[in-house]
Amino acid sequence: MKLLSGGNPQIAKEDGDAPVEAYLAALSGWKQAVARRLDALVVRTVPGVRKAVRWNSPFYGVEGQGWFLSFHVFTKYLKVTFFRGTALHPAPAGGTAKDARWIDVHEGELDEAQLWEWIRQAAALPGWTA
Repeated sequence: MKLLSGGNPQIAKEDGDAPVEAYLAALSGWKQAVARRLDALVVRTVPGVRKAVRWNSPFYGVEGQGWFLSFHVFTKYLKVTFFRGTALHPAPAGGTAKDARWIDVHEGELDEAQLWEWIRQAAALPGWTA
């Protein structure tokens, strides 16, 4: 598996659990641990969540509603993006672009309680389609 800048795995565009698992398996150290915790949190929070890899990043969505969350690995953090993040309460305090909001999760900074709340809210909204 080829790793891109920042240690992000290069994974072909594909739907399903298998490409997301391949992405997670290709990570190492604290990034893999955080990414696996995030994946498990999404699965626990959103029964029947739809998974895929797009643009070398795991995507999570609800069938018929679109994508609500994605993350991407960089050298020092994971960027967790909520595609309708401006509608979340409280809105994630990281970056913003149109309706999306994101946070950067550094080693040891995963706030599972807050992420659970955002995931729960995001999955109930119409998602992003592409």
